[in-house]
Parts: sequence; structure tokens; C-alpha cells
Amino acid sequence: LEMLEGARELIEKRGEPEVAPVTVFISYSHSDAKMVSELLKHLVPLKRLGLIDDWHDQEIKPGEEWEKKITSKLSKSDLVLLLISSDFIASEYCYEKELQKALDRHAAKKAIVLPIILRNCLWHELPFGKLQALPKAGKPIATWDNMDEAMTEVAQGVREAAKTLRS
Repeated sequence: LEMLEGARELIEKRGEPEVAPVTVFISYSHSDAKMVSELLKHLVPLKRLGLIDDWHDQEIKPGEEWEKKITSKLSKSDLVLLLISSDFIASEYCYEKELQKALDRHAAKKAIVLPIILRNCLWHELPFGKLQALPKAGKPIATWDNMDEAMTEVAQGVREAAKTLRS
């Protein structure tokens, strides 16, 4: 009976082409880990809907070559989230390696880069300052009275970008 149900599902799905989720790379400073954790929870609905498949460096397993893994994931991503704070900007690795690679992919139209402003800092004149940031108007998430509201607005922006990439 289970095999029959499985066959029926396959037949019903044949007419619908399977669309792969958008691959999302999350670039952030470890100093912002708590806010990153909150954002990841707000992105779960997009994962459950099959819109995105996100990745961040906390998924690197013991024994893996971390720099090689980060470079590989970033070079294959469709969407790059830059989680901006003074710590992100101060991080040599985030700023010099991940940011530069992300902006190169964005310029080559191989990925979309979304700056997400976590905390107040001087970012407007930096290379990613010309990109439309989230939340709207670049208001830092940490300054919102309701962080869930800010994170939901960011998740909605990520959803819009993912849908744009899928179309």
C-alpha cells in the first residue's frame, strides 16, 4: 500500500518541475552570533517552503579545512547575506575575504548580495553601501523596539530576493 501511494505521488508530481532552493551564504562576525541565531530562526519558514538552503560557518565539521569550505560555499551561493556591524567591518576575514568575493560575484551577476544592518556603524560609504540594505532604510536591527518585527522584515526581503532569483 505504501508503494502504491508513493507511485501515485510520483505520477502527480511529474507535471510539476522541481525547483531547487536558492543557496544562501551568511557572512557575519562571531561577535554577532546571538543576532545571527535569531535571524536563522526567522529564515526557517523560507527553508520549510523550499525557497532557500542557507549555510554559515558554524556548519563546518571538526577536521574540515574551514577556509576551503567557506570559499567553496561562497563561490556556489546564489544569495549572500552580509550581516553588518562594526565587528563585521573590523574583521579582516569578513571584510577582506568574504566581502570581496561576494561583491565580485554580485558584479558578475552570479549572486545577489544583501547587506543586513545588525548594529549601528559607519557603513554607507563602504563598498556595499551602494546596495539596498535590510531592514528598509538601513535601520539597524538592534535599534528596533521589537526585534521580531525587524527580523521578519529581513526575512521578507530575503524571500523577495529568493523569488527573484528563482524566476
